[in-house]
Amino acid sequence: MTATAESLRQALREATARLMGVEEEYLVVDPVTRAVAPRAAAVVGRAAASLGERVCTEITQFQVEAKTTPCASRAELDAELRRMREVVAAAAREEGLAVVASGTPVIGDVVPPPITEHPRYGVGIENYRALHDEQAICAGHVHIHVPDREQAVLVCNHVRPWLPVLLALMANSPFWSGRDTGYAGWRILAWSKWPVAGPPPYFGSLEHFERTVAALTASGALVDPGTLFWDVRPSARLPTVEVRVGDVPASTRESVFLALVVRALVTVSLRKVEDGDPGPEPPAELLRVAYWRAARDGLGGFGVDPFTGAPRPVAELVEELLDHVGPALAAAGDLEAADTGWRLLREGGSGADRQRAAHARRGALTDVVDDLAARFTSND
Repeated sequence: MTATAESLRQALREATARLMGVEEEYLVVDPVTRAVAPRAAAVVGRAAASLGERVCTEITQFQVEAKTTPCASRAELDAELRRMREVVAAAAREEGLAVVASGTPVIGDVVPPPITEHPRYGVGIENYRALHDEQAICAGHVHIHVPDREQAVLVCNHVRPWLPVLLALMANSPFWSGRDTGYAGWRILAWSKWPVAGPPPYFGSLEHFERTVAALTASGALVDPGTLFWDVRPSARLPTVEVRVGDVPASTRESVFLALVVRALVTVSLRKVEDGDPGPEPPAELLRVAYWRAARDGLGGFGVDPFTGAPRPVAELVEELLDHVGPALAAAGDLEAADTGWRLLREGGSGADRQRAAHARRGALTDVVDDLAARFTSND
């Protein structure tokens, strides 16, 4: 066995201890009209009695953000996510409200949204202005423990080509304020208008990363390091690589599946970095097109190979991703769970597919919101 092969096996064994955490953003809705309701602060106030600082308001008054603690195992993460969602849902019911996990509001007058009062948001509004008009959007963020920031920057290079696949896999935002957008994942289109969003540049080192961030800050594009909104990044506040490309998953099952795949992807990428591989560099223009196609077609359509530009079935690209991370999933004991998660998504459709199916039953958008509310604390 070569030294490289042995080092890979050692890294994969260590994957079982690599901590992961999830942040999710939810929308507060009126259970009668099913429109989004600007009462997130009341829901957060009640939920904080159980979750403490793990639940907070977001930039608009429609949104609640909640986060798990760092988890070592699939079972631990599943339990944390279930409890987190149950607490938030119960808090909403006590206020006569409901919560849903959707990348965009299905019903409601959301442009411009009511902004949460906070000094940081005030600075952001002064800086970014009307870009906030479409910020009632919700993502799911996965954090994986990578304490060495030099390694974290290079890991992002390896994750970067897979971002469109993760985007298609988690597409859960076909509707926007009462209309079908024609896209499976509209959230990412609204988000892409920001000056520092989407896939990050390719970085050769931590120094290159920090030099670029300093230039972006000097230009006025960043309010603070937290407004570095790239879809994979070294976290500004935690010793993690944060993958934030996907819409918030409709159910805990999908959220756990996403976290397992991301952890395995980061684990495989980290081993490549440690072996001296700085990562592939697909052309930025093809990566952008791959994003657009993933957002439009979602799980059931065609994606774009970011290296060749060739259209390929998204299911084929997902299979390729799972093959790529399979050794890390197996080492962590998560291979069967990931295979099951993929099978259920393949057979039952993505969040966007299910939203449209709920709408198709009677042509009523209220049915979409009801379906999302039912899935919020269920395991599908």
